[in-house]
Amino acid sequence: MSTSSNSGERAGDSDALGTVTTNIPARLDRLPWARFHWMIVIGLGTVWILDGLEVTIVGNLSAVLKDSTDGLGLTSGQIGMAGAIYVAGACIGALFFGQLTDRFGRKRLFIITLLVYLGGTVLTAFSMNPAWYFGCRFITGLGIGGEYAAVNSAIDELIPAKYRGRIDITINGSYWIGAAFGALITIPLLDPALVNPEFGWRFCFALGAVLGLVVLFVRRNVPESPRWLFIHGREDAAEEVVREIEDRVEHEDEVDLEDPEQTITVHQRKTIGLPTIARTVFATYPRRTVLCLGMFVGQAFLYNAFFFTFGDTLQTFLGVGQTGWYLAAFALSNFAGALILGPLFDKVGRVPMISSTYIVSGVVLAVAGFVLGDLTALTLTVFGIVAFFFASAGASSAYLTASEVFPMETRALCIAFFYAIGTAVGGITGPLIFGRLIESASNAGDITGIAPGYFLGAALMVLGGIMALFLGVKAEQQSLEDIATPLTAQDDD
Repeated sequence: MSTSSNSGERAGDSDALGTVTTNIPARLDRLPWARFHWMIVIGLGTVWILDGLEVTIVGNLSAVLKDSTDGLGLTSGQIGMAGAIYVAGACIGALFFGQLTDRFGRKRLFIITLLVYLGGTVLTAFSMNPAWYFGCRFITGLGIGGEYAAVNSAIDELIPAKYRGRIDITINGSYWIGAAFGALITIPLLDPALVNPEFGWRFCFALGAVLGLVVLFVRRNVPESPRWLFIHGREDAAEEVVREIEDRVEHEDEVDLEDPEQTITVHQRKTIGLPTIARTVFATYPRRTVLCLGMFVGQAFLYNAFFFTFGDTLQTFLGVGQTGWYLAAFALSNFAGALILGPLFDKVGRVPMISSTYIVSGVVLAVAGFVLGDLTALTLTVFGIVAFFFASAGASSAYLTASEVFPMETRALCIAFFYAIGTAVGGITGPLIFGRLIESASNAGDITGIAPGYFLGAALMVLGGIMALFLGVKAEQQSLEDIATPLTAQDDD
């Protein structure tokens, strides 16, 4: 039950609304896992499947995109550039849509960002030259970046505290379902005996748009975050949403729910200014800020450098013609890592799991770099499977950490900020560095020329793991409001 007292605007604060005391967070956290939560997973979590599909398709299309007749005549450097442009769009989209998500609500923005993604993907399928292709990749990245901010914040605010870690890790890991599907679907679509080479790669992009339309249909049924509603002066709407969720859970899952006693009192606000958000991130929680930056930079460089160019590496140095099977095996191991290791983030704890997954994956990748000259396509893929089995859970935990260790009013923008900064440092430079390394190594005929990229990625991951040991937050099975008190609850009357 929620109670409120609309005390009017506070003196000198035009954004202030009333004061509300509510037990809505406690009611959401005490829910058992129910069919409703599966709808959240399907409706919101599928964004990572779309991203995985996009990235894998591009990585697996390197050969045909280089073809000047059936493709676009791109070079290896331009393949890397396209990846960097996509990531740059994602960074900008995260920052732009992230602040709008905190201001206008989760649901409105996760519909808009999906539409942006759909538009960019459809346009990519009609690319007729490199400039058009680069522009479409940027638009698609805008939508994906905005999705990360809007969707991650909504998921964490709707999933019970007991399950938040494993669900967040698994959902972020579902990226690799899309990656595996993207790798496998390119096998028939790039077979000239089955599909005209001029159109096969375009059909690959069109598939992303079809999946996006299905997600849009499901997403329409996902409610707005009640936590966002009551902080922004819409406590009646928040109460209605929670009551409908409770009624649905009790009816569909045949359980009896008791009202929790824990409440929280907040001073409602229309908006939270950027200076307040910046002060919160850098002055109130500096250790958490450093941790998130380290985690995002490490995982972004590792994935965007290795995976964006993995198909190109197999084809350029190891004589692989069709890379789909290799990429699918690699992708499935990533999802298996998130699925299998995810529950341990709730049971064993955030700090030991984050540090171990980062450090182990970095060490394995470093070993691969040292023996790179002796590896075949199969053994290189095996090294990738082992390293990224651990790295996938670690990378997913970066998004989990950024979304749960900062106050609710800053959640979406914090996710966007750390994603953008970490990805700009690791995700844009990674494909560019690896693209140049591949070109240089190819001219020299020596695959070991790309080893420095492996060593750099490994070092960043190990550093992220060490930072987690000293700066990590024990957030397992805790309410979001206990991990970071809302800013509006800290204000004085």
